[in-house]
Amino acid sequence: MSADLPAVPPDALETLIQRCLRGDQTAWELIVRQHWRKVFNVAYKFVGKHDEAEDLTQDIFLRVFKSLDTFDRRANFQTWLISVSRNLCIDHYRSVRKERETIDRDIDANELSPPSADQGPFAALEQRDRVELLRRALSSLPRTLRTAVVMRDIQELSYQEIADRLRLPEGTVKSRINRGRTELARQIRKLRGQDYTPSGSSTDGRSRTGAY
Repeated sequence: MSADLPAVPPDALETLIQRCLRGDQTAWELIVRQHWRKVFNVAYKFVGKHDEAEDLTQDIFLRVFKSLDTFDRRANFQTWLISVSRNLCIDHYRSVRKERETIDRDIDANELSPPSADQGPFAALEQRDRVELLRRALSSLPRTLRTAVVMRDIQELSYQEIADRLRLPEGTVKSRINRGRTELARQIRKLRGQDYTPSGSSTDGRSRTGAY
């Protein structure tokens, strides 16, 4: 998104907020354009990646829109917006840390490909290597993309279920899943290019993610 628009006078901003509360999407888009860069800068300081900061900024504005009726009109809107943004970024950081600590519990070999009863030792070893490769590749994805891919391809939720859980439009969910799969495939190729073979076995199998 382009740089922020020039700030509007307080009375004009109050009018925009009132229009937003009445469901005026154009008024909300003006507020977003006026403050996008400031919120993006806050998000970028927390995540350090442009794409992830953009996703986080979109999430922040969505949350702000839903809580706009709680804004005290006597306060400065920009100060309130930045304060809310920082708090949401802190929540994001904590959830990312928690997710990284539990990622092994969320994804395991059984979820990716149930082992057959007659699976030999070499096949089992190869399967473990593929799972570890996927874990590492997933860990490198931005949280927003990783969450979408895990929900769809590992937990096998529908697009609508994911949209409901993340409180996002279904179109945004589909976009994140597609981007996440593309980035996951790129990370897997990158890891394979580094000769990532913990057991020295081949990693030609395909996972249910469709990425490899």
